[in-house]
Amino acid sequence: MQHRKPLSWALTACLGWALAFGAAGNARADEGEAPSFAKKVQPYIACINSLAGRALQSRSRYLSWADKSGPTGRERIVYGLYTLSDPAECYRSIQAANRMEPHDAALEEAGSAFINSLTDLTPLVKEASDYYEQGDYKDDRMARGKEFHPRLMAAWDGFMAANARLRDAVERINDRVQIEALTRIERTEGQKTDYFILAMMIKAKALLQAESAGEGSGFDTGRATQALDGFESSIKDLEAYGAAHPQEKAGSIFLSAARSFLKTGKELMRRVRDKTPYSAGEKMNLSNSLSAWMVEGSPASLTHNYNQLVQRFNSGPRI
Repeated sequence: MQHRKPLSWALTACLGWALAFGAAGNARADEGEAPSFAKKVQPYIACINSLAGRALQSRSRYLSWADKSGPTGRERIVYGLYTLSDPAECYRSIQAANRMEPHDAALEEAGSAFINSLTDLTPLVKEASDYYEQGDYKDDRMARGKEFHPRLMAAWDGFMAANARLRDAVERINDRVQIEALTRIERTEGQKTDYFILAMMIKAKALLQAESAGEGSGFDTGRATQALDGFESSIKDLEAYGAAHPQEKAGSIFLSAARSFLKTGKELMRRVRDKTPYSAGEKMNLSNSLSAWMVEGSPASLTHNYNQLVQRFNSGPRI
């Protein structure tokens, strides 16, 4: 089974969590150091979070009833497609972020491509949605639906490429921001709870990246095992500090989410290492995006549990 890198809210979570330590990032300006990317990258993340998921859901909705070669007019059910939010506010915020220091050409070009693709896609989706919503395809034998199809697919393809490009640029910078934040926390506060929490989240992301290939040819069992060991050690460090300083310890719900993610990572590594095939029932669940996460030792389960950990982090790791 080929694992595809998630492009919906799952990856959005991966992009946003590290900046919860924004106060530490802002300290750089107070210390007279060069400005950090922590503030600059926020508008790009916000726009991915607010716009990308809906655009991908709209495409999935359309392709749930229309064949990739286009609608024929003989469909039993025509669901139409979801309309998209106005990208005007994000257009302004990304343009402002592009002018903000420090500059990064790859990020800024990717940001412009992302918002321009949505500026093209949004009105086209609205026009097609109105056509299907009003049932106009019943009057012209799907003539306009057939005309819409190649335009929609080309616009979605352009958006998906731009979306992936911006995500890659943000993740590259986000990795740098995380390390900078961890260094500042250690320097200003020492190795206490916040330090161990952020160190653990960095290790969690490393584990996700190490196993993201799933069972494909890109899966390196040695790298996965090393990432698992690093993440497990970071959990133990956090728990040990909490046991020695009970007033500062991380919350049990957060730690439970971390343990669940670790367990899922181990299950996936073992499935690949031992060449354990999916059962017929598991294959059926994997074919459904709503149930794929329930398959033990699957990439979908790994991503789901990572997102659960991110959610716990964002809602307060002391809980």
